[in-house]
This record gives sequence, C-alpha cells and structure tokens, in this order.
Amino acid sequence: MIAPSPGSVVTRFAPSPTGGLHLGHAFSALHAYHLAKQAGGRFLLRIEDIDQSRCHPAFITNILEDLAWLGLDWETPVRRQSEHFDDYRAALARLDALGLIYPCFCSRKDITRSADAPHGPEGPLYSGSCRSLSPDARAARMANGGPYALRLDVTKARNLAGPDLWFEDALQGLTRAAPESLGDVVLARRDTPASYHLAVTVDDALQGVTLVTRGTDLFHATHIHRLLQAVLGLPVPRYHHHALLLNADGKRFAKRDKAMTLRDMRASGRTPVDIRREILARGGTVFTAC
Repeated sequence: MIAPSPGSVVTRFAPSPTGGLHLGHAFSALHAYHLAKQAGGRFLLRIEDIDQSRCHPAFITNILEDLAWLGLDWETPVRRQSEHFDDYRAALARLDALGLIYPCFCSRKDITRSADAPHGPEGPLYSGSCRSLSPDARAARMANGGPYALRLDVTKARNLAGPDLWFEDALQGLTRAAPESLGDVVLARRDTPASYHLAVTVDDALQGVTLVTRGTDLFHATHIHRLLQAVLGLPVPRYHHHALLLNADGKRFAKRDKAMTLRDMRASGRTPVDIRREILARGGTVFTAC
C-alpha cells in the first residue's frame, strides 16, 4: 500500500463522556496528536456519546478542559455522535437494502448460556439462531415492542465484499481481515441507533480520518470495521494499534476500576510534563513516528 502524503494525515481521539479521562486516555490522545503534528496533518476530537443513558454533559466539559491542559488543540466543531443519528440510520438502511442485517431477539444471557457457543477474541460468539427466522416471524416479534438488536450477517457481507480484504497496521503490517472471528456483531439496538462498530466506521469516513490510532484491545474490532467499509463503499484508513498502559497491578487503566483521573492529577498539583514522564515511565511514548 502507498502511504498518504504527510499533509493528508488525519488522526482523531474519540472518548466517551461516561467518566473522567485517566492516564491511558492521555497516552492515546497524545499519541494521535503527535502522529498528526509530526506529519504536518490534522488532529480531530470526537465525542462518542451514543449511549445517552451513560453519558453526561459535565464529562464532556471535563474532557475538553483536560485535553487543553495537556497542551492539545483540535479542529472545531467537535463531532458529537448524538447529533448525527441520521448518518447511522442511513448506513443501516443501506445494509438492510443489501440484505446484510437481521433482528436478533436473544439476550446477552441467552448467548452466554449457550453451551455450544464458540468463543472469539471478545467472548462467546452469537450462534445465529435468529438468522433463520422468517420475515413474518421477525415482523411479529418486532411489533410486540420487546428489545432486539440488529446484527450483521457476516457470511453474507463477506461474500459480497470478496475474499481479498486487508488493512494496514503500523505495527502488525498488512493484515488479512477475518471478520468472521467476531461473528454476527450487533450494529444497532431498538433504542440505540448504532453500536460502536457501526458508528466509528461511519464517523471515521465522514470525518476523513486517514490514520486510526487506538489500543491493541481494539485490534480485532478492525476486522469488522474493514468489512463494513467494503460493503458500504467507504474509504480505508491506515491503523496504528498501540500498546496499552498498565497500572501498578499490571492491568490496563479503566474507568470501571476507578482509575485516578486527569482532573484528580491536576488538583494534586501535577503538571502536563509530569503526565508525559509517567507515560514514558510506564513504557509508552508520545512521540512515536508515523
């Protein structure tokens, strides 16, 4: 593959406003920022607030303040996913017209309890039991008003896209996409217009992102994103899946573990220079060349 010219490098940082930013977020944001700036490119900020039940406006304010404190600047306006539901609905409509999505009425517990469910990199794979429901049965169950998800028929999508499906990662090199490893992933739910997989793929294309930087924990998700790009006719960015920072217990920083936030660090008197030094001390780098 031919790498984009330096001026065409566009990276992004896309946090969810479900809590404060922690050291792992700082590393990811600085990583994307410096890759763009070193190439003379552009750095974008996106707020991934699809899940309105967990997102809060106060966290958005905190995110902007924390990133500015770190010394980052970004283009405006900032894209907020909650303001672009029509973009995701249009993508779903296109996939539906291609016959690539179907409603699934199985709960997460149903899938987890399935004794014969194969496992993928993210846990139990969906068995596809709702894939064979007739159109009438699907319509009747959807009309009942119960919860359901819209899943991607990976086999059909892969047949449409063809076998020659690749993406380029800065560390792993040219990689053949294997979207079947994640099974028929959820693309939307009855009360949520898009899942992470659909929203991030559409957003990166609409924002002109040419270099997606994110942690290695999302490397497998890229296989599905590459398939969605193929069937939706979207451009294919390059990727840089960087290593994750680990805390003192050897675990990655996570909101659910109540990792110390950048806001707490600021209040304790630490400086942006201190943050960069701690990232480097934990094996990260904020000046990785593109």
